[in-house]
Amino acid sequence: MNIDRIHHVAYRCNDAKQTVEWYGKMLNMDFVLAIAEDRVPSTKEPDPYMHVFLDAGGGNVLAFFELPTRPPMGRDPNTPEWVQHIAFKVRDRDTLLAYKAHLEQQGVEVLGPTDHGAFHSIYFFDPNGHRVELACPDPDEARMLARMDEVKWKMLEDWSRTKRAPHHADFLHAREFQR
Repeated sequence: MNIDRIHHVAYRCNDAKQTVEWYGKMLNMDFVLAIAEDRVPSTKEPDPYMHVFLDAGGGNVLAFFELPTRPPMGRDPNTPEWVQHIAFKVRDRDTLLAYKAHLEQQGVEVLGPTDHGAFHSIYFFDPNGHRVELACPDPDEARMLARMDEVKWKMLEDWSRTKRAPHHADFLHAREFQR
């Protein structure tokens, strides 16, 4: 028994139409489906909502709920903004930089690119306050991932024991100084 893939990932939004238009304009995502109900199908709770679905490429779907009768959206004050985010893969560094330029031309503040060793990323926020990451593979991705694979269990065990960052993958950061 195995999971096939993610069917969709759902987040809350402030305005469904604005969200669909923003993801279409900024990330070229197609609007594929909308579902609106006055009652939640799973719980039968009366709670009107609009549920929109966007094509995130490769059979992946990003969805949002607008919940007009609920209190305004919030976020966990104990979790830093950089932790919870939506990450999308793009083909290569040229595509990543093209997205960065496009977003900045539209007035979106973009952080990066950041070198993570096996991949490079840019970060920004959508109109709902969700952090979004675009990531592209590093040219040396296969070798870096193989090295990371070799140390993953040791890193996890050391972290579980000490709750301190183990240094088994310091080679990722050593590249920063070699460039």
